[in-house]
Amino acid sequence: MKTLAFFAAGMLLGTAAQATPLPSTQATTTYHYATVDGIRVFYREAGPKDAPTLVLLHGFPSSSRQFDTLMPLLATRYHLIAPDYPGFGHSDAPDPTRYAYTFDHLAKTTDGLLQQLGLKHYALYLHDYGGPVGFRIMVAHPDRVDALVVSNANAYEEGLGKKWAAIAEYWKDPKAHPEVFESFVSLKGAELRHTLGTSHPERYNPDTWTDEFAHLSQPGQSDIQAALLYDYRTNVASYPAWQAWLRKHKPPTLVVWGKNDPSFIGAGGEAYKRDLPDAEVHLLDAGHFPWDEQVDTIAQLVQSFLDKHLTRR
Repeated sequence: MKTLAFFAAGMLLGTAAQATPLPSTQATTTYHYATVDGIRVFYREAGPKDAPTLVLLHGFPSSSRQFDTLMPLLATRYHLIAPDYPGFGHSDAPDPTRYAYTFDHLAKTTDGLLQQLGLKHYALYLHDYGGPVGFRIMVAHPDRVDALVVSNANAYEEGLGKKWAAIAEYWKDPKAHPEVFESFVSLKGAELRHTLGTSHPERYNPDTWTDEFAHLSQPGQSDIQAALLYDYRTNVASYPAWQAWLRKHKPPTLVVWGKNDPSFIGAGGEAYKRDLPDAEVHLLDAGHFPWDEQVDTIAQLVQSFLDKHLTRR
């Protein structure tokens, strides 16, 4: 009887597959380039285009590739766009004499891509550098942002881990503290950015940090990343303004934060509740890149959250 039931279920599944599209999988992800203000910008796209859009903004020193495991799980319900900033991933990396590597400029270029794609409403997924990029886009277009998902994207001083004290000294005089930048872009730094504090080291693919370090070792990357690390001081200075924006506009917000992150510590995730009392906050047993070890949990939380707060168009 079990065999017959299994056979019948298989026949029904085959019939359904002919009538409706299969759920989105990795095979539905497509890869594109667009030219924004003379810069060739790479982006990943997945999911049905008539579904609500989630824009995923990556961190340092990664690219949109960091979302490779998460995107197939979300693409069954949502339209996903994940760009690479100039200087990262497969986007152009022009010399700093031709492109000013500031977070203002990264946000302007990313915003230009979203406008070029005709995206008038979207949710934002912020991670690490994606925080300052995304907050600048939100401030410029508050009417376009329908919801926020935040993973280790800091907007509060209490979220800054111990290493930021040394970085603050670097901001005062970069030439006097070359060791800070050297550590920031080192192979060991890339590895620890993923693994430090984890309780599941076996879940981490070492290709991740060796590939990131290979990218950081390319000609011109040192100048690009030094410029952005120095400009990061403008983000900390903007925290009060961003917090005021959150209090004023109150976007539906989900925080899924790796609580073991030594760079942006768990207090930074909890702090969002101060300005957004209705925010949904989850501190996960994970590090700076929480989907490295908690991708299924994060996908379920994001799907449930977006299903409540985004209207299908």
